[in-house]
Amino acid sequence: MKGTFERIFSTPIHTFVLIAVAACSSGNTAQSGTASSAAQSDSVFKVALLTPGPISDQSWNAGAYAGLRAIADSFTTVTSHIQTKTPADFEENFRHYGSEGFDLVFGHGFEFQDAAGRVAPEYPGTVYIVTSGGRAQPPNVAGVIFGFDNASYVAGVLAGSISRSGVIGVIGGAALPPVENSFRAFEAGARSVRPGLRVLTSYVGNWEDASVGRELALAQMRQGADLIFQNADAAGLGIFQAARQAKDVYVFGANIDQNPVAPDVIIGSVVIDLPRAFVTIAREVHDGTFTARTIHLGGSSGVVRFVRNPALADRVPDAIWARVDSVERELRASEAAGSHSTPTSTDTTDAVVR
Repeated sequence: MKGTFERIFSTPIHTFVLIAVAACSSGNTAQSGTASSAAQSDSVFKVALLTPGPISDQSWNAGAYAGLRAIADSFTTVTSHIQTKTPADFEENFRHYGSEGFDLVFGHGFEFQDAAGRVAPEYPGTVYIVTSGGRAQPPNVAGVIFGFDNASYVAGVLAGSISRSGVIGVIGGAALPPVENSFRAFEAGARSVRPGLRVLTSYVGNWEDASVGRELALAQMRQGADLIFQNADAAGLGIFQAARQAKDVYVFGANIDQNPVAPDVIIGSVVIDLPRAFVTIAREVHDGTFTARTIHLGGSSGVVRFVRNPALADRVPDAIWARVDSVERELRASEAAGSHSTPTSTDTTDAVVR
């Protein structure tokens, strides 16, 4: 398969970019670092990324690509990215990077676990990382579990506190366990302040169809939903469009800080700092300190957090923001202490967006 091969040589004064066509993969490959060190292939750190969708989604995959670029900025590297479509692609490209001697390969999503488990034993010199995966794997595979549920719970507390209708919605790309878990956490957070709340659940069936995302959102709005928590990648862009069509409907961003994507309708985002997470893992592999395990990264590590949208922050009473902040601090402290307890119940006084 042919793809674009991009070499970037950085000096303290200038950056020179040479682009050529290479028969290496269907993705982009970039080499970065000083010209002298990049020429020494033995010292170059080779890192690859497989994403299940386009890096233009302004969500899950865009965040991962930002993580890959952060690694390129932190080490002398060769980096490569491929967008995969099917499970067969997962395995084929994991094997491709192993055979090319890559040091580290990220499979960005729960769905990459099986392929990593099959391919990794063939290439013991390559470390395979599966994000949102916690299954026991070969000694050169690690799963990363993000503390997304806690931040989703915080978003739910906000939703339960400000919903006027008493109906909220969740829309996912596909019913993967990490997505379902985050939706359950969101619902639990909402019911902690408003027990009788009604929650609508829909799935697009893929991560890219913005038109279906829009229609599902409009259908939930017709049933009274005035807040929607979406985790649908590119399909989520359609959900933002639907919220713009409606009146007084707000949406939650997910995976990266999506507040700037639709600042007029996103009330806040459940954010995973993927660049920070990727660099943290890459440093272990680069320095030879990596051990296979399930890696937990959440609020206590600064990787996952709820970020309010400053453009709409004044729509929410200060007392509610204080409630949200208190719950987030409690969850972060519990996580740091290794506790899985839920936060204490907050008062259920009705308080809605002004």
